[in-house]
Amino acid sequence: MELEEKKPDPKYGDSRKFDPNFKGPLHNRGCTDILCCILFILALLGYFAVGIIAWSQGDPRKVIYPTDSRGQFCGQAGTPLEKKPLLFYFNILKCASPLVLLELQCPTTQLCVESCPDRHLTLVKAKLGSKEDREYFQQYCKDGVDFAKLSPPEILKEGLCPAMLMPSKAFTQRCLPALGTMKGGVVVVGNETTFDAGQGYNINATDVLEASKKSNVVIEARQVAMRIFEDYTHSWHWILLGVVIAMVVSLIFIVLLRYLAGIMVWVMIVLVILVLGYGIFHCYMEFASLKGEPGSDVTIRDLGLQTDFSVYLQIRQTWLAFMIILAIVEVVIILLLIFLRKKIMIAIALIKEASRAIGYVMSSLFYPLLTFALLAVVIAYWAITAVFLSTSNEQVYKVFNNSDCEYSRETCDPKTFNTSNISAQCPDAECLFAFYGGETLYHKYLILFQFYNVFLFFWCANFVTALGQVTLSGAFASYYWAFKKPDDIPAYPIFSSLGRALRYHTGSLAFGSLILSMVQVIRVILEYLDHKLKDAQNKCAKFLLSCMKCCFWCLEKCIKFLNRNAYIMIAIYGKSFCPSARDAFFLLMRNIVRVAVLDKVTDFLLFLGKLLIVGIVGIFSFFFFSGRIRTMEEAAPSLNYYWVPILTLVVASYLIAHGFFSVYAMCVDTLFLCFLEDLERNDGSAERPYFMSQNLLSLLKKSNEEAKTVD
Repeated sequence: MELEEKKPDPKYGDSRKFDPNFKGPLHNRGCTDILCCILFILALLGYFAVGIIAWSQGDPRKVIYPTDSRGQFCGQAGTPLEKKPLLFYFNILKCASPLVLLELQCPTTQLCVESCPDRHLTLVKAKLGSKEDREYFQQYCKDGVDFAKLSPPEILKEGLCPAMLMPSKAFTQRCLPALGTMKGGVVVVGNETTFDAGQGYNINATDVLEASKKSNVVIEARQVAMRIFEDYTHSWHWILLGVVIAMVVSLIFIVLLRYLAGIMVWVMIVLVILVLGYGIFHCYMEFASLKGEPGSDVTIRDLGLQTDFSVYLQIRQTWLAFMIILAIVEVVIILLLIFLRKKIMIAIALIKEASRAIGYVMSSLFYPLLTFALLAVVIAYWAITAVFLSTSNEQVYKVFNNSDCEYSRETCDPKTFNTSNISAQCPDAECLFAFYGGETLYHKYLILFQFYNVFLFFWCANFVTALGQVTLSGAFASYYWAFKKPDDIPAYPIFSSLGRALRYHTGSLAFGSLILSMVQVIRVILEYLDHKLKDAQNKCAKFLLSCMKCCFWCLEKCIKFLNRNAYIMIAIYGKSFCPSARDAFFLLMRNIVRVAVLDKVTDFLLFLGKLLIVGIVGIFSFFFFSGRIRTMEEAAPSLNYYWVPILTLVVASYLIAHGFFSVYAMCVDTLFLCFLEDLERNDGSAERPYFMSQNLLSLLKKSNEEAKTVD
C-alpha cells in the first residue's frame, strides 16, 4: 500500500533511503565522541579529588555546633563543653542582625552555656545581691572569675562578664533576646519595655529589636517550622500510605492504558474536566458560605503574613482567588480540547502503540528506579562535598576593642596576644574568634572548588538523565523495528540497550549533557546576580538581566528537546552526538506538521494523565486530613496545618506520576521518530514493507489528511 508523500525541503537534508539490511538499532557500532569521554572521565577524577580534599580539610562540626570566642565547639561530645550546647553573647546590641549571629561574626565575647538567661539581671545587682544571684550570673562569665576579689568595673574592664543579662530564647543553638509585642505594638523583652544596662543607663526594648531587627521574623518562621515538623511526625504514616496509593493508581493507570488506551484517554479527559469543575464548585460553596461572617471581607493584603495559615481560609477573597485560578485552567483545557479534537484521535493511535510497546518491554517501567537511585547518589555527593568545602576554612581571630586602637580588626593569635604589643598599646582590646577563612593557596581557590562542585553536579545529573533516555529509546526502537512482534524483539531489550549506551556512547552522552550543563550554570549565575541586584535602582540593568534570564531559559528548553531526539538517534544508529542531533533535527523539520499534530498533542494528553492522578490524590487527601469524611474523622490525625500533608502528597504524587509517564513519553517520542524513519525508508510494498502496525497505518492516513488541510 503506497502512500503519497510531500516532497521534503532540500535544505533539511535528503530523506532516508531503503536499506534491506536495516532491522533496528545497529549492533555493529563503534565508540563515539572519545575525546569528550576522556574529558568526562578526567572531570570525574578531578571531582573525586576535590571531594577528597574537601573531606580532609572540612569540618562539618562548624555547621552543626556554634563556636565560642576561643574557636571551641559548643555541645560537642567528648569535650569539656559537651553539656554547654548554647552560645551566649556578652553584648547582643553589638550584633547588627541575626545573619551576623548565624555567621559567628558578632564583635562581642561569645561563651558556651548550658541554658539561656530567663531573667533580667545586671552585674552590679548580682554582685550586691544574694548568693543565688551571684551563682546564676557567674555561669555566664568566663571561667575563673572571682566575684569576691574583683569589683564590677574591673570585671567589665577585663571583659570577664557581661554587663547585664536579659531574657533570651534558644534559636539555632544561640541565645537571642526573647522579643515580643504587647497590645498596641509595644516591643518588649521578657515583658519589660526598658531595663538597666548595668553601666549607668537604661536600654529600650526597641534598641534590642533594632540590633536584631530580623529576629522576630526568624522566630516566627521557627514557630511555623516547628509546627510543620510536628505535623509531619503525626501524619508521616498517612503520607507514606498516600504515596503508596499514588504509586498504585499510577501503575493501574499505565496497565489500563496498555489494554484500553482509547477508552482511558477519553476517561482521563472527562475526569480532569470533572475534577477541575468540582474544585470550582467547592471554592464557590466556601465563598458563598462565608458571606456575612464577621471578618470574612478582610482582604489578603490587609491580613498580611500570618503564621496560622488557616486564617486565610476564613476570608472570602482566598476562595475567590482559588475559584478564578481553577476556572482559568478549566477554560484553557476545554478550549485546547475543542481545537485539538481531530488531532486527539490521531494521537490516541500513537498512545495505543506506545502501550503495546511497554507491554512487551515491561521492565522499562522499573528503569526510573535506577535513574532515581543514581540521581540520589549524585545529589548526596554534591551536598556532602559542598558542606565540607564550606567548612574547610580555618579559624580567624581579630582584635576587638571599645576605644581607639590602630590594630582594631587586625588578625591576631590568641596564644601570643597577651604578650604582644597590641595588648600593651590597647589595654581594653581582645583577640576574639571572628569567622572562618584563611589565606593559604587552598583558601584562595576555594570559590573555584565550589564552582567546580556545582558544575560537575549539573554535568553528572544530566548524564544520568541522558543515560536513561538512551537506554529506554534503544529498547523501544528494538520493539518498533522488530518485523515479527514479539518474536524479533531481543530477550532483554533494556539491559542490551543499557550495555550499548555505556560501552559505546558514554562520550556522546557526556557531550550532550555538557552543553546543557553550561547553559544551566549560566542560568544559576544570572539568578545569583539578580538576587544581588534585587535592591538596585538601575532599571536598565534589571531589564537586561531579565531578558538574559528569559533567553537562557528558552535556550535550555531548546537544548533539552534537541538532546532528547539526538539520544534517540544515537540509540538507533550509534553515531556521534553532533551528527545524531543534526539528523534528528532535519528529520523533524522534514515532518514539522506531523510533529505538531502528533507528538505535542500526545505530550498534552500525557500531561492530563499526570494532572488527573495529582487531582485524585489531592482531593481525597484534602477530605481526609481536613476531617470532612465522617466515617474516618477519628482516624485523621490532629494537625496544626492540614495542608502540610496534602501539599506533600500532591508534590509526591506528581513526581511519581511523572516517573511512570516519563517512560510513556520516551516511548512515544522514540516510536514517533522511528515512524518518520519508516515512512521515509519504505513504501508499503512487498519489497519495502512498513514496520509500523495497522494502527499506525491508519494514523499515517489521517496525518496526511491533516497535512493537506494545513497546506
